[in-house]
Amino acid sequence: MNRIIDVKEREKVFYDFDTTNQDVIYNVSENSKLVVYQYGINIDNNIIINLNGENASVEYHYSTINYDDHKYKIDVNHNNSKTISNIYNHGINVFDNKLDFDITGNVLNKSDKCECNQKNQILNISDGKSTILPKLLIDNYDVISSHSAYIGKFKDEILFYLMSRGISEKVSYDLLIKSFLVNGCDNTELIEKLEKEINKI
Repeated sequence: MNRIIDVKEREKVFYDFDTTNQDVIYNVSENSKLVVYQYGINIDNNIIINLNGENASVEYHYSTINYDDHKYKIDVNHNNSKTISNIYNHGINVFDNKLDFDITGNVLNKSDKCECNQKNQILNISDGKSTILPKLLIDNYDVISSHSAYIGKFKDEILFYLMSRGISEKVSYDLLIKSFLVNGCDNTELIEKLEKEINKI
């Protein structure tokens, strides 16, 4: 069952720490901004963001720690002109499981002067099977858009540098994972919860 959230404020900020599957629809009105910092622990997500009014915008930061096979799906619909979306997704895949990011930005023909951007990264701790599908479905020439997708591991030289400074391998990994997953968030309570999950890895 979808949770529906209407955003009508100049700026509305949500902080979420989720351990159960999420199905959410955000409806963003004219001149309103949605900001989300979402942390998911081993869950599936189905997120829909409707930028319904002119000058509606979204800044969405999603970070996840994945242990099993899970999928994160987000659709951003630019339903009006001068709408802006910036989506940032960071995933840590711990075991040999599958983590999928399926991210779509839709810009309608009638929606002029929009910005539609997404950045997606998944880091495999072991030999996980991850996929990223960064899609931009744009039916308008007057649009600025970009997408990126990276799947890999922490670089050996970064880990080596930390360990050469007397930091253990476990603590080095924890520091790298934390810096990767914080993803711009400055909410102390959320970061403390995240640190507890990182310590379990």
